[in-house]
Amino acid sequence: MYLLTAIAFRAHLRVCKHLRMTIASGSVLSARHCAQAGHARNTLRWDLSPDEIRTMTDSLIARVKKVYDDVGSLNIENVSVENTLMTLANAKMDYASSHHVLAFPQYVCPSKELRSASTEADKRLSELDVEINMREDVFKRITALQNKQKDNLSAEEKRFLDRLVTLGQRKGLHLSKDIQEEIKRTSKLISELSIEFNKNLNEESKFLIFSEHELGGLAATFLSGLDKTAEGRYKVTLEYPHYYPLMKRCHNPETRRKMEMAFNSRCKEVNTAILEELIQLRAKVARLLGYGSHAEYVLEINMAKNASNVSDFLDKFHEALKPVGIKERKYILALKKRECLMKGYQFDEKINAWDLPYYMNQVEQRKFAVDKDKLIEYFPLDVVTEGLFGIYQELLGLTFTEVEQADVWHENVKLYSARDTETGEEIGQFYLDLHPREGKYGHAGCFGLQPGCGGPDGKRRLPVAAMVANFTKPRKDCPSLLQHHEVETYFHEFGHVMHEICSNTAFSEFSGTMVETDFVEVPSQMLENWVWEKEPLRRMSRHYKDGTSIPDELLDKLIASRVANTGLMNLRQVVLSKVDQSLHTSPRADTAEVFAKHCQDILGIPATPGTNMTASFSHLAGGYDGQYYSYLWSEVYSMDIFFSRFKKEGIMNPKVGKEYRRVILEAGGSVDGMDMVKTFLGRAPCQDAFFQCKGLVNSQEASM
Repeated sequence: MYLLTAIAFRAHLRVCKHLRMTIASGSVLSARHCAQAGHARNTLRWDLSPDEIRTMTDSLIARVKKVYDDVGSLNIENVSVENTLMTLANAKMDYASSHHVLAFPQYVCPSKELRSASTEADKRLSELDVEINMREDVFKRITALQNKQKDNLSAEEKRFLDRLVTLGQRKGLHLSKDIQEEIKRTSKLISELSIEFNKNLNEESKFLIFSEHELGGLAATFLSGLDKTAEGRYKVTLEYPHYYPLMKRCHNPETRRKMEMAFNSRCKEVNTAILEELIQLRAKVARLLGYGSHAEYVLEINMAKNASNVSDFLDKFHEALKPVGIKERKYILALKKRECLMKGYQFDEKINAWDLPYYMNQVEQRKFAVDKDKLIEYFPLDVVTEGLFGIYQELLGLTFTEVEQADVWHENVKLYSARDTETGEEIGQFYLDLHPREGKYGHAGCFGLQPGCGGPDGKRRLPVAAMVANFTKPRKDCPSLLQHHEVETYFHEFGHVMHEICSNTAFSEFSGTMVETDFVEVPSQMLENWVWEKEPLRRMSRHYKDGTSIPDELLDKLIASRVANTGLMNLRQVVLSKVDQSLHTSPRADTAEVFAKHCQDILGIPATPGTNMTASFSHLAGGYDGQYYSYLWSEVYSMDIFFSRFKKEGIMNPKVGKEYRRVILEAGGSVDGMDMVKTFLGRAPCQDAFFQCKGLVNSQEASM
């Protein structure tokens, strides 16, 4: 997407990893009731009314508060694993298994009234999050239990107890009452503003109108999919299936300028104000807790540990990429000059933001001769899905089956059951919601809906997840066709789905993607590699008209193009990571100015005056604040895993795939990310594969 295939927007809602929820017919089931029903089933309902959402939110809040009241009133001398640790664990599972059905509809529900009710429920439950996490009485009993129980806990029980103590300290529960109250008030406001930021983006529905001449260069199949005005002009929305093809293919620079200006001005006024307030509020909380910055606060529990390590990592990568970026910009500028001379456009002697996607696409065509108009014809969505399913099933030892007459939130949504191939046991379920519609979440992401963890009776709960994307809708004369970067996005997000449904932990706190933020992308990034290998590509492609395979020549060119524009694409990631770090190591910031500075200094291309990309940079209000570097950081490990094990032992080797499922996917957050990687590799990780995959000759031992 934008400058870097789909990486910049993947897992946009990693906030989703904090939102794991379900509901039973009629009312929310408690974790204990679900577990006692046997191997807990997916009883999600999506036909709720706004009143039901409000009533259920009231019920959930009351139920959770009662549990915390009960634990908080225990005699400290009488605390035990059962009445404190397990009681809180069951309450957290109940909460995690009830929250998401209330918050999830705001991203996918066709009804605006229901989306609004869901957003309000999410705000109330986010306030509850703050309340229960700031319970000093409960914290005292947890710390008393930690002092009392040092040797009689399982490894995961000890990890859970230590985590509760650490999180309590990070909420300031060891500080004075006045400071605690200030942290609580500020944290509630942060939650409310973050939800509002994303709501504004989800409700954005602007479109631009162009004549056929203004859309020169775009394929007839693209134009035929656009709505028209009464005068016969074309309506082009700012949704991905419209924006990115236009920015890459439209010959008219003025059309591209208007689109880029509109795209990076989405929610500019309202979300700029929200983001800049969020930056100040986060800095305030960090200061109250004794940290130098918000970045230092969030990084403390990540693999990176501190802002200095992140800065060093990004600086080293920037230095390695700098000469590559200079060379690529020089080549693009020459392409632009040549085209301006041929078409009679004025050459302004610079690369503008609206030029970059267009000329990067030309680089792929000229240097690698990838015919994208031809290539897309081999990736109909149904064929890609069939191939993707087959690869994941074979690799991980799973079998997927569509659930007939499933209860879903929209007619285009499908539900699937996943079973272990050897035992036949159902291990999880997942929804696919793959096409855009008004009011729907505009990016691609995986939402965990129900955790895969043990219940109070020891039986595993059935994990449920949803993949949400915005692939082009099918038409009467043409199926949904995917660009290769969309196939990569599909593979990536489905990797998150597998992380969710393969989870098998004791506690919901560690289920699925509940890992360190700078490790969460590792499993899904690793699985992206299959869309750059010949055998898997053949399995997920077929011409939509005659069913023929991709010609070898086109396939070879596609695979070779992986390193196309590697400098500029990765420098863009450095820009976004540096912007995020700059914003969250400062007490306040002019977000548009910070973004423009880093674009010019690192990418060498100016941001368009009057725009502010950060106003639509939803990672900054979706759980990645101070942590966007995680995408690049995670790639070090994901590339090492792929090239050291799968590439070496066979990319479709089921033995390696099942080991990956057991060591990485099933463990969730019950083990440190670094320890999982070391176990799977049999050694400490290094950066060699990372640099080689980027097409950089430099390779060096990881200093991470």
